[in-house]
Amino acid sequence: MSGFTSDEILYEQLVGGDLKALNVLYGRYQRHLFGFILGQLGDRQEAEDVLHDAFLAVLRDRCGRRAPACFRAWIYQVARNLCLNRARSRHRATRAMDAVAHVAVFSTDEPEGALLAAQSSEALRRAVARLPSPLAELFQLRAGGLSYEELAQVLDIPVGTVKSRMHELMGRLRAEVQP
Repeated sequence: MSGFTSDEILYEQLVGGDLKALNVLYGRYQRHLFGFILGQLGDRQEAEDVLHDAFLAVLRDRCGRRAPACFRAWIYQVARNLCLNRARSRHRATRAMDAVAHVAVFSTDEPEGALLAAQSSEALRRAVARLPSPLAELFQLRAGGLSYEELAQVLDIPVGTVKSRMHELMGRLRAEVQP
C-alpha cells in the first residue's frame, strides 16, 4: 500500500481479505477514537476495551455488509454505540466526562504564556464538564475532527440540528471561559 489510500478503499481491501488494511485503519483512528471513547467512559481500561471492540466490530461487520459511505463517521458511530451500551449495562446515572484530555497546552518560551495557556485549558476542561451530555458528546466528536455531516451521521440527527447545537455549544463555552 504505497501512497495515500482512502479509508473507504482500505475497508474494501479488508472486505477482500487484506488484513494489512485493518492495521492501516487502526493506525489512522486509534488515537482520536481512544480520546473520544475515554471522554465518554472516563476510564482508561474500559476505553481500551471499547476501542478494541470497535475494531473487532469492523472485522466482524466486513462480511455481509455493504461498505460504509464514510468509514470515519461509521467507526465513530460504532464506538459511540459501544459506549452507550456500556453505560446502559452499568446503569450509570451520569457518564464521566473528560472531554479535553487530549487538548494540547502549547508551550511557550515565556513562563507567563505557559501559565495562561494552562489556565485556559483548565477553564475549558471545567466548562466542558458542566455541559449537558449531548453538547459534551458533540464537543468530543468535533474535537476528534469530524465534519458537520459526519457528526450528523454519527449522532443520527439532521445537519441543521448539528449546526444549532454547535452554536449553543460555542455560546456556552465562550460565556464560561471568558473573564
